[in-house]
Order: sequence, then structure tokens, then C-alpha cells
Amino acid sequence: MMQVQMELVIVIPARMGATRFPGKPLADLAGKPMVQWVVEAARGAQITERIIVATPDPEIVEVVEALGAEAMLTRHDHATGTDRIAEVAERVDAEIFVNVQGDEPLMRSESIRALVQPMLADSSIQMASVYCHCEPSELDQAAVVKVVTDLAGDALYFSRHAIPFERQARVIPVKKHLGLYAYRREALMAFAGWPMGDLETAESLEQLRFMEHGIRIRMSEVPPSELAVDTPEQADEVRRILAARAAQVP
Repeated sequence: MMQVQMELVIVIPARMGATRFPGKPLADLAGKPMVQWVVEAARGAQITERIIVATPDPEIVEVVEALGAEAMLTRHDHATGTDRIAEVAERVDAEIFVNVQGDEPLMRSESIRALVQPMLADSSIQMASVYCHCEPSELDQAAVVKVVTDLAGDALYFSRHAIPFERQARVIPVKKHLGLYAYRREALMAFAGWPMGDLETAESLEQLRFMEHGIRIRMSEVPPSELAVDTPEQADEVRRILAARAAQVP
């Protein structure tokens, strides 16, 4: 296990009421509910012994506890997953909260480790996230969030557009943001008290609320993420990926 000098908690926000895919945290993927795949990836990161699934739904609590994992029942009215994690932070004493989203069944454990390393090395970093290179086919997809960074590796802006704009031939790769975050307690608790800002409203990206209030987000490069699940069709694709992996095991 990575040596952690302060208390760190992984929180997995999950809810049954997703508009495009109701009930997705419990969708069966190769014999396991989706949330179980996420819990196992979090455990595999080996950065903390405390992993909490935060949910407003008793049925998710029941499944998670049957897996021998910890679940926390939260309010139904949270606008974002970050708000749900802030509620956990009101009830759990920790310095760093790691947000591993409950619809990322293919999340790599090594990406979670890469996420937290800058914050463990530098106490001045209030928030961190990760990126990989954006595939050409993803450049015009609004569902794929892009990020540009400064020379120190901090995010300058996130957008659903391909940034930087290609005025001439593209000379640098576009960075694809992956929805994995780590926050220090004070930044997370402040977020919950801030109103939604203009940039967050325009892009529908909650990380922009932090940036509008001056919170720097340190970005780390990780291997490409295979697929997050927003729709039943994407769940079918994950099933095919998992079946192909299983077929390769001797």
C-alpha cells in the first residue's frame, strides 16, 4: 500500500435515478453490479482502507454492504456528485477526499494512485484530477471534456469544445479530462457553499466552480480510460470489453 501521511478517504457517489440510465449502479456487468467493479478498482489502488459508497438509495446500500463494503445514505437533492461527497465530508473526519465516480466500471487502480500523488507530495495543492490524450474521433464530442494546462500542470480551463482551438495545424495533442478528483477538506466544504457560477452553468462542468473561485486543479496524465457508462448501450459495450478480457485469461 502507498504510504499515506494523512487520513484519506475514497468516496464513490452512486444513485439509481440517472436520467439516461435509471438503476445503472446495479446494472449487471459480467456477473457483478457496476458499483462492485468501481469498489474493486478503488480497493486495488491501495491508498486507503476506507472506501465509502455515497448514495441516496437504500437498495444500493444493501448491495454494497452485502459486498462487505461501506455505504452511507445521503440526501436525494444534491445537484452534483461533488455536493454528495461534501455531505460525506460533514460526517467523516479526513484531510483528502477522492471522488471515484460510480459509473466508471473500467477505472484503472493506477489512475487513482496517480491522482493523489501530487497532493501527498505538496500540501499546498487543494485539488487534483487527471487527463489522457483525446482521440481524434472524440474531439467534436460534447460528452468528452477537454482541458488545457499551464507549465506547472495546473488546469487553465475545461471545455466541451476541443481546446486549444486549431487556428493552424495542430501541434499539441488535445487533453481529455477524466472524471476523477481529489479535494482537500477545506476546498470541498467551500464548494458546497458557493452558488453555481457562469462558467459552470455554460459548460455544465462542476469543476469550473472551483476554478471560478480561484482553486487550482493539478492535473496528472494517466493511461486512456476505456469507457464510462451513461447509457444502456455503453453498458453493453462494457460487457463486451469484460468478456474479451475474460477470454484472454488462461
